[in-house]
Amino acid sequence: MITTPLTQDIIRGAAELEEGPRGVRLHRLPGWVRQQYPEPQLMAMEAQPSGVRIAVQTTASRIELVSHPARVVYLGADRPRGRIDVLVDGELRLGDELGGGDATEIDLTSGSMQQVPGPSHTTVLDGLPTRSKAVEFWLPHNESLELVSLASDAPLEPLEQTRPLWVHHGSSISQGSNAASPSRIWPSIAARIGGVDLRNLGLGGSAFIDPFMARMIRDAPADFISVKLGINVVNLDALRVRTLVPAIHGFLDTIRDGHPTTPLVLISPIFCGIHEDTAGPGAIDPSSLGTDQVKFTATGTEGDELLGRLTLNVIRREMRSLVERRAADANLHYLEGTVLYGEGDAVDLPLPDNLHPDTDAHRLIGERFANYAFGAGGPYAIPPSDGAARPAR
Repeated sequence: MITTPLTQDIIRGAAELEEGPRGVRLHRLPGWVRQQYPEPQLMAMEAQPSGVRIAVQTTASRIELVSHPARVVYLGADRPRGRIDVLVDGELRLGDELGGGDATEIDLTSGSMQQVPGPSHTTVLDGLPTRSKAVEFWLPHNESLELVSLASDAPLEPLEQTRPLWVHHGSSISQGSNAASPSRIWPSIAARIGGVDLRNLGLGGSAFIDPFMARMIRDAPADFISVKLGINVVNLDALRVRTLVPAIHGFLDTIRDGHPTTPLVLISPIFCGIHEDTAGPGAIDPSSLGTDQVKFTATGTEGDELLGRLTLNVIRREMRSLVERRAADANLHYLEGTVLYGEGDAVDLPLPDNLHPDTDAHRLIGERFANYAFGAGGPYAIPPSDGAARPAR
């Protein structure tokens, strides 16, 4: 077997690689952000490689990827393991559920925590045709991991990057919460339909219109950009109307400093019944602990919006008005999140935990976004301004 170094030229969607005790750690945020604001939730989410994949061209019939996962386990709240999806020439060939790895076990009732070590995991792709083909290992969206080794029975070469680059930022919904596997989260689905290369900056519980995120997007190569904002601001009761609006203006202004004409879509929150007209903060519904499905609830009270507190309907109203006032920017587009997943969809495909869509709803959102953005007349249906895709990072 031939061992291939796990380097940036075959890993897409990551900002940086770091040497760990077993292999290569993946970061979706660069070191300067991690040093500037090492908040635990943000650090945990950026280390989960949503949208990150190993992309190679090869004639190999067998490829083995060894990884060492790490995850958080909430006792009394069963959560599915992460998976590695392997696509061959764009078609799903293998969905491999992770085993082993290290676990941080947290008791939600007492708050106690313990570390439980485990073995590494091997993903085996066998019986491949020996013709030249594109192979992509989509890494888990809901567990962090170190890449230990990559071996094959024929050389692996970097997959040539020819597709336009789409940079997307959002919350846990964009990271993929409640989707069954990394290729089935809605940004991954939309990227494949649209024929673009994805850099996913969906960060669970961490989409707070942060200036450092705007600077990251400003400095990143991108042919298309989208930002989906709002739900985390309500979850944490983080802003008021007075501070929300200038924060979004500043976020967009910073992006425009580096991408003055790049098609940019601002997306408001999808439908979420608990927060449509009730402010945050959000919380775990204590009555759901110990059941088959932990659920979230809103703790705000009726009339809070009169005090400037935010609900999802208030955020959508303010976003619509904000984009109207930026009408001079012909390449800024507004997409109502309820077009992707609305009140009627919540009847047919309810949010299992009252907050995050399931796999079928992720598919619906991904298909609808792709139809909106990449379809005829959509904001991404035009070629990049310079006629060529930027290099992937």
